[in-house]
Amino acid sequence: MLLALAFLSDWTRLRFPFIALGFAFTFIGFAIYATVDVTTQLNVAYYACFMMTWGTSAPSVILDVWYNNNIADENKRVMLTSVGVPVANLMGLVSSNIFRNQDAPKYMPALITTAVFGGIGCFLTLLLGAWMVFDNKRRDRKEGKTVRAIDIPSELLASGPDSPEYRWAY
Repeated sequence: MLLALAFLSDWTRLRFPFIALGFAFTFIGFAIYATVDVTTQLNVAYYACFMMTWGTSAPSVILDVWYNNNIADENKRVMLTSVGVPVANLMGLVSSNIFRNQDAPKYMPALITTAVFGGIGCFLTLLLGAWMVFDNKRRDRKEGKTVRAIDIPSELLASGPDSPEYRWAY
């Protein structure tokens, strides 16, 4: 799924819909698993496990590309990457501590927590992506022409979003 979403993201030159889709897979997978009876609906539970893993790998990889596409200053990009990747990896600490022995065998608090993370991630990604689309259209109206992020020379991007020529890569 990571390869499929990453390929489609590059092919369409869109990031946020595929990041949101990954988060949605996480949300849906954990929601399905939390609501089924594993002993009688083993096939559905097994499929839900696949959905959970689809959503846990793809968003972080495509998200790294998305924010790197939108940070014009190389120093800021290095700082964000050196902070963003380790912070994303800290979620392993969260997941390893929310599946507690006293919640066995269903682990409902952990399933709900992880599903909520997926749902909130999906919502926030869609919200930020929509804002970027809106801001680009606002900038286009202001300049009187439609411009894509890829069409702007790198030297004009140095000042980032403060520049009227800047366009978000969404």
